[in-house]
Amino acid sequence: MKMIKKITGLIKPKKYFDSTLAKPELHANHIHLVGFPFDGTACFRKGTKLGPDALRDISDGIETYSPYFDSDLVEQALVDLGNLPVGKTKNVDANWQKATDFFLNMTEDLDLEKSQIRFLTLGGEHSISYAPIATYLKNYKDLFVIHLDAHADLRDGYLGHHYSHASIIRRALDHFGKKHNLLQYGIRSGTKEEYEWMKKNKTLANSRADFLKRIADLPADRPIYLTLDLDYFDPAFFPGTGTPEPGGEDFHSFISLLKILSSKNFVGADVVELSPPLDTSGNSNVFAAKVVRELLLVLAKNI
Repeated sequence: MKMIKKITGLIKPKKYFDSTLAKPELHANHIHLVGFPFDGTACFRKGTKLGPDALRDISDGIETYSPYFDSDLVEQALVDLGNLPVGKTKNVDANWQKATDFFLNMTEDLDLEKSQIRFLTLGGEHSISYAPIATYLKNYKDLFVIHLDAHADLRDGYLGHHYSHASIIRRALDHFGKKHNLLQYGIRSGTKEEYEWMKKNKTLANSRADFLKRIADLPADRPIYLTLDLDYFDPAFFPGTGTPEPGGEDFHSFISLLKILSSKNFVGADVVELSPPLDTSGNSNVFAAKVVRELLLVLAKNI
């Protein structure tokens, strides 16, 4: 196990994700979990800052083995780094910037492709995805970004926040090069302008069959990054999120995607918008933890 470097300044959680190496260290050929507990720009209902630690808390309550992939977390090279240091001032944007800069500085000298260092970032609201997506776009010149969400997130800022949860994909596009591509699915809410942009640029898959085919048709060596807003799932299955929208997908359709990704060059992901206080049954926490389990196993498959 080759350690690349130790990271100072990360916040130690009360509990680490089950079956991971709990150290603030970056290792070659490992998947690294990192939490970004922030919900400062959330415009409807907050609580997602509690998401990363809620996922860790529930992780030892689910099996480490996945029957979908005949694979077990205990057999994988997994590291839980802890949480990024989010600012605690009254300035929401400055609080976000502190943790974002930390992530960017932590990864600026890495060659993710050569070292096979991979990240699964846990939110937090969707604005936290900016740093990991920007990092991956920098490292992979032909990165294919999959965006699963109920919302288009293509606004050029929202409610005074340039890096809002409602503008995360717009901000990611600021870093796109000629060989980068975006595919969006599950979108069922947005402005007319956002829908016009998606239609013009052909980023929106309008059916599950079309979406899965477009992923299946990608070359096996094409690097793929997934940004998953959990309100992608229907609120009947997943009520614990700040901006639920009816008409979403179910867990089995997500597994269908992961089975395709398991034979692709799947290099990184983030999972955002779990708000534990909004589902007091705790079912959404379990649902999200199983999503994370499957993602970890598929990310680890081709290392």
